[in-house]
Amino acid sequence: MNIVIAGIGKLGTMLTQKLAAEGHNITIIDSDLRVTAELIEEYDIMAVEGNCASIQTLREAGIEDTDLLIATTRSDELNLLSCMTAHYMNKSIHTIARLRTPEYMESTYALRKPLALSLTVNPERHAAREISRLLKYPGFIKREKFANGLIEIVGIRVTEDSPLKDKPIHKLPQIAHCQVIVCTALRHGKAITPDGEFVFEENDIIYVTASAENLNTLLKNLGLIKRKIKNIIIAGGGRVCYYLTALLEKENFNVKIIERDAARCEELAEHFENVSIIHGDASSMHVLEREGIETCDALISMTGMDEQNAVISIYGSSLNIPKVITKLGRAEHVQIYDNLPVGSLVSPKELSCNTIVRYVRAMQNQVGSAVTVHSIAEGQAEAIEFIVDENTKHCNEPLKDITLKKEVLIASITHGRMIEFPNGDSTFHQGDRIVVVKSGEKPIHQLNDIFAG
Repeated sequence: MNIVIAGIGKLGTMLTQKLAAEGHNITIIDSDLRVTAELIEEYDIMAVEGNCASIQTLREAGIEDTDLLIATTRSDELNLLSCMTAHYMNKSIHTIARLRTPEYMESTYALRKPLALSLTVNPERHAAREISRLLKYPGFIKREKFANGLIEIVGIRVTEDSPLKDKPIHKLPQIAHCQVIVCTALRHGKAITPDGEFVFEENDIIYVTASAENLNTLLKNLGLIKRKIKNIIIAGGGRVCYYLTALLEKENFNVKIIERDAARCEELAEHFENVSIIHGDASSMHVLEREGIETCDALISMTGMDEQNAVISIYGSSLNIPKVITKLGRAEHVQIYDNLPVGSLVSPKELSCNTIVRYVRAMQNQVGSAVTVHSIAEGQAEAIEFIVDENTKHCNEPLKDITLKKEVLIASITHGRMIEFPNGDSTFHQGDRIVVVKSGEKPIHQLNDIFAG
């Protein structure tokens, strides 16, 4: 497909890398192409310098022959205007705008059609939702939902005292006392597809498929049950904090926000009457101790600096805080922090990138396209949900008679509301939902792409 990406910041760069690797024709627009020189050199892409809302610039970028415009500049207003102008020039174009301002949420959703918006993404709001879900099951470092919430893939770290340490993979169901499948494992920063001889090692991060109703059982039997979270300290009062606090306030958590900017503290105080807003430096040990870090149930580091977030989280982990979450502005930092005690890592840009990539794949393959796509194992693997339709190969055939492509695993099959963790005798039928986990660089666009023949 022909795709124009306007605004090459962190999200725009990530999208360019991902979509160019999938074989799309990419044209980027930015007001200063000097900052994108390395990107242009590395990938076979076109580049246009100028204002992405200008008819002249969009025409130079070939907007009349473009299938999709993704506007990811720092300005919400510029993103909206760029999408509207592109639609004026090309009525069949799809448009995606990044919108981050809380005040625009309701109006842009209601006016999505008049504004010519196919999709809007809000990285900070995505991150807030992800953090909120992690707080409900603090023993998991990552959670992804499939099959309308019936199935989840969760990330678990094998610790020194874990009952999994030094145990072979075939003993996991016996230890967990529930049906689970290990989809992939992250060891020393590298994703591994476990075989029957795989043995769990300390510091492995394993990604396990389980039914939503078995999550508590899984946590309990793996020794991951921690006290229920009630008291939360948030370091940094930016946009993610705003969206997260709005969610937490509804669920009656005790939330304390530490923010160094006095004006921002006043803004937050106006919106959240039942939340403690502290004017101070969250990277200061004295401030954290004064505000009761040693007795809190969860520490969420989300200042504007990744390095500062990591330091705060490492300090929190040293105090054995039950749940530590670290926000990363730069997704490429994930591997750097993998072996550090920074708890769960959440990247707003990566979450939005996944949403947009899923939309692009659905555009490319209207029939049989993915319903849900999530990156796992630091982006080295994907968990993808498909619905079996009349065009799907090998319906009603046992899996033992079907050859899958290398680095592909069928993690679950959902028949209506009945969940099956497949074995060789399992079959799938039209209307079933299948969750597939694949590693490697080659993307899977349709369910039929997983079959070797």
